[in-house]
Amino acid sequence: METSVVNETLQNLLQDLGLDAAYTSPALTSLAATNSRYLKDLRLNVSSTLASNHMSRKEAYLLALSVASTEKHSALITAFENLALKEGATPDEISETHGCASLLSLNNVFYRFRHYKHDNEHYNKQPAGLRMSLMMNPTMGKGLFELMSLVVSAINGCEKCVVSHEHSVKEQGASEQRIYDAIRLAAVIRGLCVAM
Repeated sequence: METSVVNETLQNLLQDLGLDAAYTSPALTSLAATNSRYLKDLRLNVSSTLASNHMSRKEAYLLALSVASTEKHSALITAFENLALKEGATPDEISETHGCASLLSLNNVFYRFRHYKHDNEHYNKQPAGLRMSLMMNPTMGKGLFELMSLVVSAINGCEKCVVSHEHSVKEQGASEQRIYDAIRLAAVIRGLCVAM
C-alpha cells in the first residue's frame, strides 16, 4: 500500500476510536513506516466486530472497554469509555466494567490454579474466600455482566471460568451467535491493544 493510503487508514482508525490524530505508539509507527496492509485489516476488523447485529453499540463498547481495562491500555480505556457514554452507558456501568475486569482477572488466576491442580483435593475443597458481591446484582444487567465475565475469562485463558460463564450467559438467554460475536470482539480489541 502507498504511504498516503496507510496514513489515511491510520487516521480513519484513530478517528473511529475518537483518539487524537497525533496519537502514536511504537507498533503503529512501525506498521505505518512499512506500509503494512495490516492497518487496513485492523480497522476493518474493529469496525465489523463493534457493529455486531447481536449486541447494541453500547454493549459492544462496554465489552471493548473490559478488554482495554484488562490489558491496561490507557488510551483505549478512555476511548471506549467515551464511546460507551455517547451510546448511553451510565457512569455506574463504566465503573462496573472496570470492576468486572478486575474481579475476573482475580478469579481467573485463582480458578485456573485450581483447574491445573485438579488432582489435589486440599486445594479444591477449600472455600475460595473471595468477595464477589459485584456479581450479585449488576447495574448493567446479569446477562451483559456474565457475557463480559466470559470475555475477560477468555482473554485470561481460564478454561474453567470460560465454561462456567458461557453456561451462565446461555441461562440468561444469550444465543451462541451473540457469544461468538463477543469473543470475536474481544480477540480483535486485544489485537488492537497490542498494535496501539
